[in-house]
Order: sequence, then C-alpha cells, then structure tokens
Amino acid sequence: MPPELSSEQISQTLQGISVPPQPQIMVDLQMEQYMPDPDLEAISRLIAQDPGLSGALLKIVNSPHYGLTNKIASIKRAVTLLGCRTVINLINAQSIKGEMCDETIVTLNRFWDSAQDVAMTSMTLAKRTGSQAVDEAYALGLFHDCGIPLMLKRFPNYMSVLEQAYANAGPNNRVVDTENTHFNTNHAVVGYYTAKSWRLPEHLTHAIANHHNALAIFSDDSSRHSQLKNLLAILKMAEHICASHKVLGNQREDHEWNSISHLVLDYIGLSEYDFENLKESIRELGAH
Repeated sequence: MPPELSSEQISQTLQGISVPPQPQIMVDLQMEQYMPDPDLEAISRLIAQDPGLSGALLKIVNSPHYGLTNKIASIKRAVTLLGCRTVINLINAQSIKGEMCDETIVTLNRFWDSAQDVAMTSMTLAKRTGSQAVDEAYALGLFHDCGIPLMLKRFPNYMSVLEQAYANAGPNNRVVDTENTHFNTNHAVVGYYTAKSWRLPEHLTHAIANHHNALAIFSDDSSRHSQLKNLLAILKMAEHICASHKVLGNQREDHEWNSISHLVLDYIGLSEYDFENLKESIRELGAH
C-alpha cells in the first residue's frame, strides 16, 4: 500500500495544465468530506462527473509514485487505490486553483454538461454494443473535449470560432481545420497534451487527438486502427446522441455526423434503423 500523498506532493504533481473543476461539484465534494464518515463511493461518483478532477486523480494514480504496471482509466479504481485522505487532499488542492468569473462559468457550463452527457452515453453504448472497454469509453467521453476550457482561457473569442467550426464541418472540412486557421492549433491537439500530462493510457490520448479525424480513420479499411476505431465509433455515436453540435457548436444540423455516420455504423454493424432505435432508447433512459 503506497503512503498517503500530502497536499504539497499533490500540488507538485498537479503543476502545469489545469482544467478548472465545476463549482457545484466542488461544493458537493466539500460537503461530503466534512461528514464524520466520508462516503468514498459518493466522492468517486462526484469526481467521475468532472473532467478536471478526474484528470488530476488519474495523473496522480498513474504517476511513478504508485508503481502501477499499466496505466488505468477507471476513476472508481483510482479513488479506491488512492484512499480517502489523498483524494480529499486532491480536492482541496484543486479548489484553490483560481476563481472564475460568472461569465466564464456560464460558458464552461456548455463544456461540463456536454462532457458528462457524452461520458454517460458512451458508457451505455459500450455496454449495449458488447464492448470490453466500458471504463475507457466513459473516460474518453469525459475527456475528449478537455482542450476546450484551455483554448477558452488562451483565446477569449474561442467559442465563436468553435461554433463556426461546427457550422463549416463536413466531408471536406474537419471541425479542427477552422480552429487551425484561426489559432494555429485546436482543442484536439491541446486535449491530447492535457491527457498526456494526466498520464492517461496512450490509446486514450491517441483517441482524443483524433476525435475530429474520424472520416480519414474510418475510410481506412486496414485493421491497423482497430482499437482506435472501437473507441471513436462509440464516441462519435455518443456525441451525436447528446447533440454536441447544438450544445458546443450552436448548430441545428450535425454536419460532422452526416459525413461519417455511414462509415461508423457500418464498422459497428448497425443499420440506420437500428441506430435510431438505440438513440431513442438511450434518450428515454436519460443517459444523455
């Protein structure tokens, strides 16, 4: 059993890239930790809803300090491995990281809502389609857009460019192409480096880097990218079901999905009719 990490050790580990945690989740976590007997299960559930906290948690558990043979993506397992005191120290370290103004919080609500919805829907889809990688599907759903808050921090007009990017998306124009034109970088690249800094498993960081590159990946018939395709197929279906094009892109039409749906569904082995039924049943579940 590794020793508990102090607040100082956690602060050192967390230096660098930081995605701000959701204020309401921080409040709920603070309430839970002040209970006479904090419920680790409840703490785990709250952390799993927030990309910034989950990323910080996985960064610590995947660090050399814990000596795991393979990097993990399961937030529940990370909480169990770290134990109550280290997790509470982590929450406190994150809560100190810069207050946000109301306007930023309102804008970031779009990101947080989308991340939670896509993560839950990805998990449900992974179970429904018989995937072995349920935890990883959830993690990818939660983290795939983690570059967005960092782009927003760096470029004040970022959300208007992202909306334009979704409007321009299609067979000849990826969402990230519009961002590259304006900023010489994009949220998938920034997200990739963020996920690497969190020490996420390599195939997850690879999926984050490529999540707006689905047309090229699914157009390649070789078996080279099977792990990447398995993860991205679930993610792209989840994004469409959760209407990321509306929440993040402020668009009525999902142009990206329209250009890749036939390839994704063909890869998964679902007809349009099957997918519509699956979409309806997931929406009824409130999984999105």
